[in-house]
Amino acid sequence: MAADMSRHRDEQRARIVALYAQTRARTESLASHLSPEDQQLQSMPDASPAKWHRAHTTWFFDTFVVEPAGLGTVDASYRYLFNSYYDAVGPRHARAARGLLSRPSAAEVGDYRRVVDDRIARLLSTADAATLDRILPVIELGVAHEEQHQELLLTDILHAFSENPLRPAFMADPIDPGPSAANDGGEMRFVPFEGGLREVGARGDGPFVFDNETPRHKQWLEPFELSDRLVTFRDLTAFIRDGGYRTPSLWLSEGFAFVRANEIEAPLHCTHEDGALRVFSLTGQRVPADDEPVVHVSYYEADAIARFLGARLPTESEWEVAAAGSRIRGNFLDGSVLRATPASCSPQAGPVRQLYGDAWEWTRSSYEPYPGYHPPVGALGEYNGKFMVSQLVLRGGSCLTPQRHIRATYRNFWPPHTRFQMAGIRLAREARR
Repeated sequence: MAADMSRHRDEQRARIVALYAQTRARTESLASHLSPEDQQLQSMPDASPAKWHRAHTTWFFDTFVVEPAGLGTVDASYRYLFNSYYDAVGPRHARAARGLLSRPSAAEVGDYRRVVDDRIARLLSTADAATLDRILPVIELGVAHEEQHQELLLTDILHAFSENPLRPAFMADPIDPGPSAANDGGEMRFVPFEGGLREVGARGDGPFVFDNETPRHKQWLEPFELSDRLVTFRDLTAFIRDGGYRTPSLWLSEGFAFVRANEIEAPLHCTHEDGALRVFSLTGQRVPADDEPVVHVSYYEADAIARFLGARLPTESEWEVAAAGSRIRGNFLDGSVLRATPASCSPQAGPVRQLYGDAWEWTRSSYEPYPGYHPPVGALGEYNGKFMVSQLVLRGGSCLTPQRHIRATYRNFWPPHTRFQMAGIRLAREARR
């Protein structure tokens, strides 16, 4: 028995060492496309500079793994500069002013990352059984946290570049995201699902999940149908041409006030010029394919477009029931290849396509605790629980999400006005009787 436990710990140690190194290297690979000047940009309060993302994800490991192990800290000022929202850790630099942090430099942030990586490697290689059992869950959380910031790094720099009159590209497009054979471009179909008492949520006793995905619980669902694909630019064109952005009957009151106040006439990074749509993506300005998924829409826009198309947005439980058992396969951020735009249709086994990857899918569900949810004790308990108000849940991941980061129970969340994320639209409706 003791030998089996020792072997299991060694396997876990080797797994987390490899996962940590892979994740940290991907962040640096993404940042390598940016100059030090690029990494300083903060184009709005909701976004952060790429340099800050690199530093903050390092601060997480420094604060929650390295310091508690007694290995010291690189610079005491970083505790203030790179804390995000952990009140239990202490005061922090204002989020909206992160772009003012010209010091430390991008190069110094790189040094910070290397020092912390060395200390994590030393800790993992020498940790006894008790220490390993204590730090492995925190490192696993830190890896998932950094994966989230990889996507944020990309959406944030996209927004910053969109404000530059030169319209610079993050990178040249390595793959032509042309129409997929899986999408015939025809009429949208709806796939029926049975209702009843269904189980949703994660059990929390297996592979890593965030605390907000638990506990598993029962949810009553009426029979429903989901669209077999995401809403496309062809659908969006019809909405715009029919005056959808100016038709109050399609909108929630708060949403219509939002689009009027901000003079919104198309999704973010999208313009409607001379009858044609153009989008600005990480590969620069381009004309989208008709069958390409619409992205960069707020919840308000998603809800209005769904109503225009004779449907509604799904609940998060409907989405999860539909996704249960499906292979996690799609258009993700992985390896050395970055597909910087959504594919026309990611391959997906089963009748419902694009469940994973391409675009996050807005649901009509408020981000709130599951029955029986309790946040973890301590500073790490601030990770999810305290944001369970005034936000909506999104599901499925996007073309900028690492594939291993996503699962059927994963709950993303953003305020309803959010447009700079890679968020799209899946339709739902009550089952036809």
